[in-house]
Amino acid sequence: MRVAILASGNGSNFEALAHQFQAGLLPGELIFVFSDHHNAYVLERARRLNVCAFSFEVKEFANKAAYEKALLQLLQEQEIDLIVLAGYMRIIGQTLLSHYSNRILNIHPSLLPSFPGLHGIKDAYEYGVKVTGVTVHLVDDGVDTGPIIAQEPVMILPEDSLESLEEKIHQTEHRLYPKVLRDVLLQSDKNKSKGE
Repeated sequence: MRVAILASGNGSNFEALAHQFQAGLLPGELIFVFSDHHNAYVLERARRLNVCAFSFEVKEFANKAAYEKALLQLLQEQEIDLIVLAGYMRIIGQTLLSHYSNRILNIHPSLLPSFPGLHGIKDAYEYGVKVTGVTVHLVDDGVDTGPIIAQEPVMILPEDSLESLEEKIHQTEHRLYPKVLRDVLLQSDKNKSKGE
């Protein structure tokens, strides 16, 4: 399986996954990382790890559909089988969904369906729940509504600050995402073998 990672910002999940690919712990091949921001730190991480990187921004196109068409063309040129979102802060539109149905993974920092959207950690913390967590799910045309593949709870302790909770969530993400991705890639290999 040829994998592309899409990220918008810091890229810590990208780096955790890239290390796993480079150590041979994930089946398949990490082909490139893409960011929708030219100045995203994830691109610096990619350079440091010698991972091919691409970047263009929505504002460089007439509209979101044209942007997604260009991204789809890049994915197809590179023969990508699976898209992995790692802090990609755009809603995936029909252009990508129609070509990569059930082949786009996302990680979200809450126990979905609770606290979807951009601020899952902050929303859970401010609401006062005792348990939040991390969800890995397939992407559909909603906001964090696709079929759930795996979840892991994270306790919110009385002494936790928002910052300490964010750190616990990120540690959980960096452990859970590679594990789930490995299972998905292995399952895909099995399915391909059966089909031959």
